[in-house]
Amino acid sequence: MSTADVCVVILWIGVTLYAIFGGADFGAGVWDLLAGKSQPESGGADAPPLATRVRNQIDRSIGPVWEANHVWLIFVLVVLWTGFPSLFSAIMTTLYIPLALAALGIVLRGSGFAFRHALPGPAQWPATRVFGVASLLTPFFMGTVVGAIASGEVPAGGDGDPTASWTGFLPLVTGALFVAVAAYTAAVFLVRDSGASGEEELRDYFARRALVVAVVAGVGAVIGVIALHRDARFVYDGLTSWPGIALVILSGVCGLAALGLLVSGRNRGLRVAAVGAGVAMIWGYFAAAFPYVLPTSLTISGAAGASATLTAVIVVFAAAAVTVIPSLALLYVLSQRSALESYSSSGE
Repeated sequence: MSTADVCVVILWIGVTLYAIFGGADFGAGVWDLLAGKSQPESGGADAPPLATRVRNQIDRSIGPVWEANHVWLIFVLVVLWTGFPSLFSAIMTTLYIPLALAALGIVLRGSGFAFRHALPGPAQWPATRVFGVASLLTPFFMGTVVGAIASGEVPAGGDGDPTASWTGFLPLVTGALFVAVAAYTAAVFLVRDSGASGEEELRDYFARRALVVAVVAGVGAVIGVIALHRDARFVYDGLTSWPGIALVILSGVCGLAALGLLVSGRNRGLRVAAVGAGVAMIWGYFAAAFPYVLPTSLTISGAAGASATLTAVIVVFAAAAVTVIPSLALLYVLSQRSALESYSSSGE
């Protein structure tokens, strides 16, 4: 395996982590948007409105980690422009419109999430709406970028059409699929978190929505395969042959296992199955596109930067794996055990 191959695997690890953890953050914002406005319930004056309890659970789940999850986006961008500068240039000069819209969405959703806590009162509801809408639009535009790359609309020279490249059938389907998968992943995470905190009503609430969006994502995946066959034949052929087909099957098995756990009301293994389905599909695309980074115009070796730069990327990644990743893992573990919330409420 060449240094370029190692670096592209590192890049894809970052993409996978951002797709799962960052995607779950976006998906939580989608459920926040769909929760509606808080209205009094018939359960009595002391019963918080359902929408309020939904948002409180979302805040508890993503509050301690929502900024850390987006570290992976910065990681991906740094590896991309240092290790594969020609690829970075081609993507940025062709797909700058959806990328700019996605970046704007990240800023707006972060601002909305912060301001709805910092500015209670009349400004709280508009900030909540901004957070939700931006959480829906951002993964959509990111998905159009992936769809445009897969369909060959990003030439290696970077002179692709800035509008038509990401508004075709495959990019739009991919954008919608990204939103559905993000919402599904978030719902599964929220099912577990609600169950762990003893909120059985909220657990059922998110479980029902996870089942619905799973069906939507399944239909979207079928439409996506049709779109791949029509607009990205190289990737389609890769997904229907070894090893791509094995990863597609693995994704399907994990997805069915997650659905079974949701229906049976069991939490153990639910997140593993749901995440496994997403990871298998992400790596299925990587296997299908190999050895290209821009099918079929730019290979991994053709996009790679200088050998010294690639070596530096590998060394820095190894150092980060030893130092940063354990710290992030500790953050996630403490968050899942509600230790951070307990520490904060203790006043220590």
